[in-house]
Amino acid sequence: MRELPAGIDAVLLDFADAEAPWRHALLAADAVRAAAADGVLTGVLDVVPTAETVLVQGTPGAGLDRLGIRRVLRAAGSARPDTADVTAPTAPSITVDVRYDGADLADVAAAIGVDPEQVVAAHTDTVWRVQFMGFAPGFGYLVPDSSRSPDAAHGPTLDALCGLGRRAESRSSVPAGSVAIAAGYSAVYPRSSPGGWNLLGTSGIDLWDVDRTPPAVLAPGATVRFRAT
Repeated sequence: MRELPAGIDAVLLDFADAEAPWRHALLAADAVRAAAADGVLTGVLDVVPTAETVLVQGTPGAGLDRLGIRRVLRAAGSARPDTADVTAPTAPSITVDVRYDGADLADVAAAIGVDPEQVVAAHTDTVWRVQFMGFAPGFGYLVPDSSRSPDAAHGPTLDALCGLGRRAESRSSVPAGSVAIAAGYSAVYPRSSPGGWNLLGTSGIDLWDVDRTPPAVLAPGATVRFRAT
């Protein structure tokens, strides 16, 4: 892990050189949050994990206990983040019902040389894990959970799906609930927004509600299964 400065009130923990960096990042984020909640670390305002890093933001003007963070991470290191189950206790397994009627489904199937039904089967038979949140409130970047392999019959199709890039031309507006895939990730758009991902279908799930606690349905480490309806 590298510890990178991010101003006097924040630090960036970089796990890019580790095996399975996102697992290390999630474990570190969980450990820092728990220490802050227990009062072991004070002045922690926010903890933001990404695919390879964790930003620990302190209270502005109060500085940050970097030594305390190192102690917390050393203690958490005994959990072997490269092999540990990193699903947070508050991050449930979620089923998302999908109508596979996406505008790009046929083009995606043609691009990887399979039928649309095979695309749907690979997408629904895969256990996806939220690697990190970003882009828009409630938007989770989902990757295949390598510890829960899909049906072997769909493995090559899944590999091909994950090898697809973004669309050559982005859309100015992607409807809320759109289920999409691009660059190794799958996602559900929580609200209407521009986007360049390949649209496979639509879902009625409400991923973000400011009046709900927590407002986001998804959280880093949660698992997601898509179900065709």
